[in-house]
This record gives sequence, structure tokens and C-alpha cells, in this order.
Amino acid sequence: MKITEQIKQPIAYEMELFEQKFLLSMASKVALLNRITHYIVNRKGKQMRPMFVFLVAKMVDNGQVSERTYRGAAVIELIHTATLVHDDVVDDSNRRRGFFSVNALWKNKIAVLIGDYLLSKGLLLSIDNNDFDLLKIISVAVREMSEGELLQIEKARQLDITEDIYYDIIRQKTATLIAACCSLGAASVKPNTIDVESMRKFGELIGMAFQIKDDLFDYGAEAIGKPTGIDIKEQKMTLPLIHVLNNCTKKEKSWLINSVKKHNKDKKRVKEVIAFVKANNGLDYAINKMKAFQVEALQILDTYPESEYKSALRLMVNYVIDRKK
Repeated sequence: MKITEQIKQPIAYEMELFEQKFLLSMASKVALLNRITHYIVNRKGKQMRPMFVFLVAKMVDNGQVSERTYRGAAVIELIHTATLVHDDVVDDSNRRRGFFSVNALWKNKIAVLIGDYLLSKGLLLSIDNNDFDLLKIISVAVREMSEGELLQIEKARQLDITEDIYYDIIRQKTATLIAACCSLGAASVKPNTIDVESMRKFGELIGMAFQIKDDLFDYGAEAIGKPTGIDIKEQKMTLPLIHVLNNCTKKEKSWLINSVKKHNKDKKRVKEVIAFVKANNGLDYAINKMKAFQVEALQILDTYPESEYKSALRLMVNYVIDRKK
């Protein structure tokens, strides 16, 4: 059995029911809208976000979920899908998970409107059911994701990212959404309890580890997930490179910065940068940091009693670190 199926096993019933509810939450009187939302739903990814919501809810409340849990998972998916549709427009991307993106099939104007529609559907689903606490969790996440993206763009222009700024960026850009899923799962069954904050922290730590793992793929020998060197070509400063920049000679530093700024399209030069980062312990350093976040996340998990949901979450934490793409 694949590890993702193993993780899903204790919440298989909830995930199936969630899919039905999620499709209903997207429904519209406009045929074009329904056609596009059907297209989006049928091309879903691993569904890690709703899995986090249900596993956390069941772990903190002795295997229980409520209608609020389903709504919370749907809101997260609606709003997250909206940001992905908008991202593809911003990035001028024609592909999403191996399929054509919405903007590739229906053009940018429609894609932006679809994103807006999904966003408003998510907001209304919460408001109509007085789930204001859940809405706040998600709205904070969207605000932080936008800030993180903009901070990264601002810093990439100057290439002066410190390790602390890098953590701020990935905390906002990536970790905040997983943190929202986990805190929302807890809040859906046990609102206003200590579990909401401890699960938020748990999700944030997983998110940090997840992003560092993603950054490491850029230095992989195999082109898994994304081609090697793509972050360098896009002038994205990731942890292995930041560490080496902060720990090499002045001459090496100016060569590295020059390479990333002016020669980032030169394949040979990009390969040299990758080799230099590897030779100067950039990867080992990043792997150790990633594992530190993993350990901290597992420590939070250990404060909860044993259950199949806790075991599945432990698997999820390890999967984030061990995945191959």
C-alpha cells in the first residue's frame, strides 16, 4: 500500500463524504462555471490539506468530526484552489499537476474570475454557518501567503536574504497554509482550546520542513518534482545557497551572486553553482535544519495519546521528509 493511502485509511469515509460536499459547495447556476469547477475537482492532487484537517480533528477529539470539520476542509480547499488558479495566471503557467491549467484552457480573464468566485464561495460558506473562528484562521493564512510571496519577490531583487528572512518567507508562503489546516481541524471540534494553538504550531513546523525538502529537490541528481537548478534560474534564494553565501570568502560570494544575477540562464554556470553549494555543505546544512523541524513537530504529536489518527499524522510528517517529489 502506498504511504499516502496508508495515511488516508483512518479517514477514508470522511474523505469520500468530503468530496461530495466539496463539489456541492462549488455549485453555480452558470453552466460555464460548473464545467470549469468540475474540471478542477477531477484533477485534484494528493489532497494533503483536507487530510490534515480530518486527521487532526479526529486525533484531538477521540475520533470525532463535526459538520464544522467538513465545512472547514471545504473552505480551505476552495480558498487554496482560488490562490492556485490565480498563481497560474501570475506565473503564465500552462500546466498544473500535469494537466492544462484553467488559464491555458479558458484564458486569463476567466481564470481570474473563477479564482474570485471560489474565494467568495469559501467566505460565504463560513459566514452562512457562523464559522467566524474558522474564517479568521483561513483569512490570516491567505494574508500571510500573499505577504510571503511579495517578500520573496522584494528580496530576490536584492539577493540579500539572511537565513532569518528565508524562514520568514517560507513560514508565510508555505507553512502558514498547513498550519491553518491543522489549527482549523482542532478548532472545528474543540474551539477555544489549547489544541488549536498547539496544532497550528505542529502544522507550521511540518510546512517549514516541507519547503526545505522542496528546495533540496533543486539540487537533486535526478530531475524529480522539478528540474534541477530551476530556483537558481528564477533567482530564488533557498537555504542551501543562503548558507553557503553566508559562509564563503568575499571572492566566492561575489562569484555566486554574479552567477545568480547575471548568468542564471547559463546551464554550465548553474551546474557550477550547484556543485559549489554541494561541496560547501549547503545541502547537509539544509537537511539538518529540515530534520530539526521534523523532530519538533513529532514532539508536539507525542503530547497526544496513541491512536490510529496520531499514527497517520506521524506517517505524514515522515512522508514530508522522505518523499521523492
